[in-house]
Amino acid sequence: MPAIEVSKLTKAFRTYKKQPGFSGAVKGLFRRKYEQTVAVNDVSFKIEPGELVGFLGPNGAGKTTTLKMLAGLLYPTSGSAKVLGHTPWERHDDYRRQFALVLGQKNQLWWDLPARESLELNAKIYGIPKERFERTVGEMTELLGVKEKLNVSVRELSLGERMKMELIASLLHSPKILFLDEPTIGLDVTSQKIVRDFIRRHNATQKTTILLTSHYMADIQELCERVIIIDHGKLFFDGKLSEIVDRFADFKLVTIQCAKTDDYAPEKLAGYGEVVEKTPGQLKFKVKRDRVIPTCKALLDDLPVTDIDIQEVPIEDVIRQIFAR
Repeated sequence: MPAIEVSKLTKAFRTYKKQPGFSGAVKGLFRRKYEQTVAVNDVSFKIEPGELVGFLGPNGAGKTTTLKMLAGLLYPTSGSAKVLGHTPWERHDDYRRQFALVLGQKNQLWWDLPARESLELNAKIYGIPKERFERTVGEMTELLGVKEKLNVSVRELSLGERMKMELIASLLHSPKILFLDEPTIGLDVTSQKIVRDFIRRHNATQKTTILLTSHYMADIQELCERVIIIDHGKLFFDGKLSEIVDRFADFKLVTIQCAKTDDYAPEKLAGYGEVVEKTPGQLKFKVKRDRVIPTCKALLDDLPVTDIDIQEVPIEDVIRQIFAR
């Protein structure tokens, strides 16, 4: 049975549209105009137990709204969802003890208390024995490099340290499902890598099913084989990350090292492909996939090439183009 099964899930918000000025405020007392915004529109997908899936989309695409429905924080307008066999918005205690939701821009730790006291409170709520609590906290703080920060007030922790403590708080009760919404937002490069390594290790050792949203493509590339992309609330793509380049980028980048690059007329170079970069001694072309081999042969025959390199388009560029559509 899939760990997460979503079928035709839809969420629409009804918002009040205020007229400008004082007169508009008075009119609003007697007759209000409302607008309906569809945040999630007829979305369906399945995630198997133990999968680590990237959930992508531009701002406002409906990612966080979907996660909140799967966590039972929002009721859908229509459609259905099953997570570990439960309907999330029914909020059964048995289900709430089996998942965790981490929002990168929201705090669950008590701001004025040391991190350890917030963790101890979570342990009491979930009925975690003291020995298990000490062992789990010790292992996780060691892996995340925050063991010395347990007795520091949360407000005095850096953003990276606070995010690591948030992860520990969410995983104390060993959830089977973990929803991660922008867990590395605002973190420096070092902290991002530590968090990514921790998530990868936890998924591999605990077989936790993880649904991850992130605007950092490094997170997705390092952690996820499969991605789900939604845009304007609709499902746009569901498949392997490696398939995105093949499906949405119909060209490759061909770079050559060549002497006297300024001597070649733009018209001649355009015959090989679109010139995307030209520097002394180097030319980079954008070449259609089905023309890469004959183009490389022509370049080697026509120009004094000393080195040649063929690369796929960076995945972040492809994703950016998809969002731009």
